[in-house]
Amino acid sequence: MSASGLDSEVVKATVPKAVAELLVKSRQRVTDHGEVFTPAWMVEAMLDLVKEESGRIDSRVLEPACGAGNFLIPVLVRKLAAVEYRYGKSEFEKRHYALFSVMCTYGIELLPDNAQECRDNLATIFNDFLGVGESDVWARSARTVLATNIVQGDALVMAGPAGRPITFPEWGYLGKGKFQRRDFRYDALTQRASYEGTLFGELDDDDLFTPAKTYPLMTASQIAEQVNEQ
Repeated sequence: MSASGLDSEVVKATVPKAVAELLVKSRQRVTDHGEVFTPAWMVEAMLDLVKEESGRIDSRVLEPACGAGNFLIPVLVRKLAAVEYRYGKSEFEKRHYALFSVMCTYGIELLPDNAQECRDNLATIFNDFLGVGESDVWARSARTVLATNIVQGDALVMAGPAGRPITFPEWGYLGKGKFQRRDFRYDALTQRASYEGTLFGELDDDDLFTPAKTYPLMTASQIAEQVNEQ
């Protein structure tokens, strides 16, 4: 079976219909915030236009108005399909690359309930894929990642509810169970993209856009125990 064939099957089997088909939560929210969700068929059609990227494990995808995850859920599903196809025979690699798939999935959402629902939905997809419960170390490590990757804030002004600049972690999987994290300000990353065409890229020693914070190498267990500041 091809990786692309597996993508289609996993997407159909995994995406919760209640999430995929929810277009409007209330008329008042439409009026107050212009909140209307993209239907599942349109999401899939748009992702198919960039199929090589949307199904690549290490492609970093940012949805600046992510809602409950209508775009990010199928993105993660496609990434996990690629994980299964490439690493399904090795439980060690499968788990680490599944977590790395979550690490490469980002969102910004204005409304706090949507942001939390998005985190919950993505966590459910991840847990079901690995067959783990909420208390499992892999589930907790994914929750830690989602707490930093799915941010409540305003993408237009690039700030959170308190006016603090949005910060995103750049996660890297270095192999042998080791992950790297470096935090960057979102406004600096958008400036970088104007020069390099990508939010995250190789940093030169004299690069203007240096990390706001760099963490020691971590295992999944250590990530699970991390205290999030965002």
